[in-house]
Amino acid sequence: MCSSNIHLIKKQTYVKKKGEAQRSFKMKLLLLLVIMAEVSAKVEDLSGKMFTFPQQTNTAHVRLNPTKQGYNAVTVCHRSFTDLKRDHTIFSLATPSQANSFLIFWHAGRRQIQPHVREVRVEYGGWDYKLNNWHSICTTWDSEKGLVQIWVDGLPSFKKFATSGSITGIIKIILGQDQDTHGGGFDINQSFVGMMTDVHMWDYTLSACEIQNYMGEMNFTPGNVLNWSKLDYEIIGNVLTEKKVEVCH
Repeated sequence: MCSSNIHLIKKQTYVKKKGEAQRSFKMKLLLLLVIMAEVSAKVEDLSGKMFTFPQQTNTAHVRLNPTKQGYNAVTVCHRSFTDLKRDHTIFSLATPSQANSFLIFWHAGRRQIQPHVREVRVEYGGWDYKLNNWHSICTTWDSEKGLVQIWVDGLPSFKKFATSGSITGIIKIILGQDQDTHGGGFDINQSFVGMMTDVHMWDYTLSACEIQNYMGEMNFTPGNVLNWSKLDYEIIGNVLTEKKVEVCH
């Protein structure tokens, strides 16, 4: 084969490989743009706003990015509104070793609010958890005594023992889904459908007075791990940020 033909073949091979590389780059860029379109990350003051979860899915959720990692105590407060008659998750915090590191779960069959701490479930029954009503819920736990307490619409439970020991590892916090694995493993039958607002988290147990102030929507110390007025969050899938529903007089 003459040298001119060899040169032509090499040139054609180079052009072909270059074209394939360009197509591969374009496909990767397109995939990245799709992912960026689906996931919107921001830090925002959500005062007077709420998240709306409009449909039952095993994908749509809000990922909350905490300011601190590792906890010897936790208080989580939130307000939610739903018409779900089935089990659903209200708040899900997972680590690589414990999917239910700090979980707030409503068990419809038993009519129980069930906090989970480091995979240990505590059951609280007898609450008037009405559908189509706003409910303010706070949950506290400290590792030294291992005690859990919940507050629902201004009323406290008695304290129950869950577990001692710190929550450690890379923290992932999700609204709208129950993490059965670290950051995933969602079950459509445990998803949240409804509205949620005023989510705060502290790395200490909030005092009774502070909790009552939160419940009454008065002045309180905002969360130092999650702060609704300075929330670092990402929306994945069909979740809306809307103006909070207000009662007109």
